[in-house]
Amino acid sequence: MIAKKEIIRLAQERINELDNGNYLVDVNISSKNAINVRMDNLHGGVSVKDCVSVSRNIEHNLDREQEDFELQVSSPGIDQPFMVQQQYLKNVGRNVTVTTFSEEIISGELIKADQKEISIKEIKTEKNKLTNKKQQVETIHQLSMSEVRETKLIISF
Repeated sequence: MIAKKEIIRLAQERINELDNGNYLVDVNISSKNAINVRMDNLHGGVSVKDCVSVSRNIEHNLDREQEDFELQVSSPGIDQPFMVQQQYLKNVGRNVTVTTFSEEIISGELIKADQKEISIKEIKTEKNKLTNKKQQVETIHQLSMSEVRETKLIISF
């Protein structure tokens, strides 16, 4: 079995050499040695060139004579949940949907993110009970990272 720590080390080694805002998101290795490395970039998307570079560094440092493997290096995809702190930082100012462990769902603009908490600005249209007119109500939700089960980017066209 190929060691996950070794794959992480090899991927991180090349990501550090590239020094262009890339960061490691996740590494999965199946029981059949299918290695899936996901990386992202703080300044936008990950280039194919960077994926190839990370893939080559991993592949050239593993011995196919010892263990056969399948290797895929890619970005996590915009429809996938956030997995690391850098994804929150990258998406400050964008709309997200957060699901908490208590099953509360909050959608709005991610206005702040750090290692301990995130802040979401939610704007809802509600009827004013006195005037019976619709009005926008803004709520700022501050959530501890320990409360967050999943965060996804809201994709709009």
